[in-house]
Amino acid sequence: MRKTKLYKFSMKSLTFHEVRWARTRLMVTGLLMGGAVLWFLIAMNQHYGDVFGLGFVQQTALVNENRVLQNQLQFLTHQLNGIQKQLTLLGDKGNEMRLLADLPKLDEDLRKAGTGGTESRIDFTSSISVNSLLNNLRSTVEQAEHELRLQSSSYEEIESAYEKNKVRFSHLPAIKPMDGFYNKNGFGMRFHPILHIFRKHEGIDIDNEVGTPIYAAAEGTIEFTGHQGGYGLTLEINHGFSLKTLYGHLSQILVREGQRVKRGELVARCGNSGLSNAPHLHYEVRVNGVAQNPIDYFFDDVRASDFQN
Repeated sequence: MRKTKLYKFSMKSLTFHEVRWARTRLMVTGLLMGGAVLWFLIAMNQHYGDVFGLGFVQQTALVNENRVLQNQLQFLTHQLNGIQKQLTLLGDKGNEMRLLADLPKLDEDLRKAGTGGTESRIDFTSSISVNSLLNNLRSTVEQAEHELRLQSSSYEEIESAYEKNKVRFSHLPAIKPMDGFYNKNGFGMRFHPILHIFRKHEGIDIDNEVGTPIYAAAEGTIEFTGHQGGYGLTLEINHGFSLKTLYGHLSQILVREGQRVKRGELVARCGNSGLSNAPHLHYEVRVNGVAQNPIDYFFDDVRASDFQN
């Protein structure tokens, strides 16, 4: 193939001279100009958000975004691990509260049932590090959810037991119903001061003057008022939960049958009625009809009159 030659006319010699490097210089100039234009286009493309769709900006953004996501996933995993530890401590405190509410501790196997989290791992079609972070995060969330459900159910049970115990305790005859002296060994077999025989004494006697106030030992309903054999003028209160109290040898009853009374409420006055040789209160506590030693129910010898202050 015949090569094309370039010539340049010289005004000095009025002749044509062959141009040997013109093509090379032209190509170099063209490449430089093309490179400049390409650099300008790329710069403009990045500045305006890859308007030409070359993908350089997206790739850089994705790399940055992936790095940020990994950092955030690590941070969230750390935070969730902290929450998991707090839930475990909350569970330990919950077990202490369960004991106070007369409930058994949560079974340790039940608490550990969700410790391992999910066994199935998901392929998120991402890098190995991101895939591992996502699966660990998922496992930690499931553990926290298990512990949260368990503790929520436990605290509901504690609240329910507390409310029931609060009602039951309010019906427990835990106070001394009248001020005065009593013999701590007065319950059980003893020599009767009037009949002069040994017989079981099913309560305790509290000595004081006629007219001394007598208070309900616990919340309940007045079940009986009236004379009852050797007890004389008698008052009986049904406290529920199979508990009843009896107040004998009274001089006056200040309540009526069917009336609801609260612990510490004035219900009668001390007397000397019935089979009695001196003013005193005969006081009994019965569970399912069986006499109990009232002393066993007194709470640190708290007196009913303390409720009136």
